[in-house]
Amino acid sequence: MATTQPVVRLTYEDYRSAPEDERCELLDGDLVMVAAPNLKHQEVQFRIGRELGNFIVERSLGKLFYAPCDVVLSETDVVQPDLLFVSREREHLLSGGENVQGAPDLVIEILSPATADRDRGYKRELYGRHGVREYWLVDPLAETITVHRQRDGALTSTRTFTREQTLRSSLLPGLELHMENVFSA
Repeated sequence: MATTQPVVRLTYEDYRSAPEDERCELLDGDLVMVAAPNLKHQEVQFRIGRELGNFIVERSLGKLFYAPCDVVLSETDVVQPDLLFVSREREHLLSGGENVQGAPDLVIEILSPATADRDRGYKRELYGRHGVREYWLVDPLAETITVHRQRDGALTSTRTFTREQTLRSSLLPGLELHMENVFSA
């Protein structure tokens, strides 16, 4: 008679014992290795981060973080978004000083071939379920940013911005992110 093997789900404590020189995430108890992003990805991340960072600092809105930065959503879900913003109203999520304990206001994932399906599917659902207010999916190849907003425990796509447009966000009133500057070569 065949026996079934119990499903082993790792926890945050297991995740913390992973080698520090390996970039990984914990998704539904599975340890998922994440390869270093390509150079285009890093350029786009830098440009978005620079614009957002300046905007956030000038207005004292909260804190912006770059990957790798652990976001602990549950004991079995720990992610490292490319960029994330925590507003002053939610700074209690940073009180431990080691990681973000809960859903940031804004999560930005920059798509790469290895992570695109997971970012569009599982992680979008995960972020929505845990209360991320806004989620940007950045596609460096298509040169677009799709903005998703929280609605009843799910992130719903509201608009896709192309290279010729300017992204404005109700989460960050006054922000004008010129797509040409984000995707310029």
